[in-house]
Amino acid sequence: MQEKLISIGKITNFHGIAGEVKVGYSKGKEKQLLGEKTFYVKKDGAYKELSLSKIRFHKNVAIIKFKEFSSINDVMDYKGCNVFIPIENLRNNLEEDEFLVDDLVGVDAFDNEDNFVGKVEFIDKQGSSDLLGIKNSEGKEFLVPFVKALVPIVDLDNKKVVINAIEGLLD
Repeated sequence: MQEKLISIGKITNFHGIAGEVKVGYSKGKEKQLLGEKTFYVKKDGAYKELSLSKIRFHKNVAIIKFKEFSSINDVMDYKGCNVFIPIENLRNNLEEDEFLVDDLVGVDAFDNEDNFVGKVEFIDKQGSSDLLGIKNSEGKEFLVPFVKALVPIVDLDNKKVVINAIEGLLD
């Protein structure tokens, strides 16, 4: 498989006996799921391509019927498997100020006076806002809340972020 894939959900269970599956997914991504025609499921280290037949949403899950599954027996082995789409499909449908972790890790961080602060090493998900884990050239790590007020510029084309270095943030 030459396309890079990204997980967009997980098969949590079957739904009924006609081969439908319940897929847990990130809240707010219904439009993305509705726009996909082909999905991939990873099982035993291999990807299986699945074609969408129909999709609907109920409570906090997507109920999906894939053309390849016609009965409960077809889906039982896939319970717990992640569901993937090509990463470019997701990247092309991001909202403004929404980014993929893969695109942020490794970018250079500068302060608002264009001084090099370090590299983004990781993203730590903390409830309402994420934290950028930045490591400087001496190996010191800083955690910066990933909010517009503190990270006003994210320039993925030039692989850099700008941090509003308020007092105490990068000490």
